Amino acid sequence: MRRLLSNRKARVLLNGGFGLVLLGVAALGAIHFAHGGWPLHHADPVLAVAAAAFYLAAYAFKAWGWQRLFREPERPAAGALAFAGGAACVGGIALPGRVDDAIRIAVVKRYPGTRVGLGTLGLSLVVLGMLDNAALAPFASVAAAGARSWTVRAGFGLVAVAGVAAAAVVAALPRIAGWRGVARFRLGRWLGAQTHCTREARAAWLLISISWTLRGTAVFLLLNALSVHGSYTLALSFLCASAASAALPIAPAGAATQAGAGAAVLSVSGVGGAQAIAFSVAAQALVVATGAAVVLLIASWHLASRVRPRLARAAA
Repeated sequence: MRRLLSNRKARVLLNGGFGLVLLGVAALGAIHFAHGGWPLHHADPVLAVAAAAFYLAAYAFKAWGWQRLFREPERPAAGALAFAGGAACVGGIALPGRVDDAIRIAVVKRYPGTRVGLGTLGLSLVVLGMLDNAALAPFASVAAAGARSWTVRAGFGLVAVAGVAAAAVVAALPRIAGWRGVARFRLGRWLGAQTHCTREARAAWLLISISWTLRGTAVFLLLNALSVHGSYTLALSFLCASAASAALPIAPAGAATQAGAGAAVLSVSGVGGAQAIAFSVAAQALVVATGAAVVLLIASWHLASRVRPRLARAAA
């Protein structure tokens, strides 16, 4: 694979293929919205802007939580982690599920000033995913309590149990790495040397929980902006279903899978099918738009910080 990707023709074909896929998705989306209209065109602008602001703040808290999983000497900047999160969200429009983790790793490694190793970065993403599940556990419990059908209630109950189990694994990770049976293997010894990522897991979990709370509030505001008039429990149900679908190992596209899961939950909760699909598309579009805004803001700030000293020297 490395030799293949080092070939210039192979890279051109790969990038061209992805470009054609993106153009195809854009064309299909344009045709759909030309006939059906854009879901946000009749939304309350104040509530829609407020939802976008909450989504934007959620990116910041998620980056601060992820930052706590690194040691101080090699800790990436919060801007690098937020940039990686926004790029992964934008890439999830067309790329298959779980590819967003590869995008995060590539972006953080190439961000200026990053000194963290590849293995540490990968393990931090694994722990981050577990803390995401742990943060969603109370939300899934509330969604299960408010569900109408037993199947949906069982699904949210499974998400809550998985979150508690993930929290237990993160808490027990240093002890597991210290077992003699684990330490005999090379991977076990490496894991024991990397368990520093769990030292501030409690602070990371708190920041990540705030991020998911902000996302839930954004979904609630968007529900009312589009006149769905849903409760906060319905917003949490939509949020948990979308997040749980993102954990699938293989999916056609991350954003499409999350939108489909969210629309299914809304439909089961009594929202009309067309209205549920329109809201899911609008919610995912707003998430992707805020992710793109994060990327553009950080890239502009980084570019300005590099150009400003040159302009000052030229003026001098």
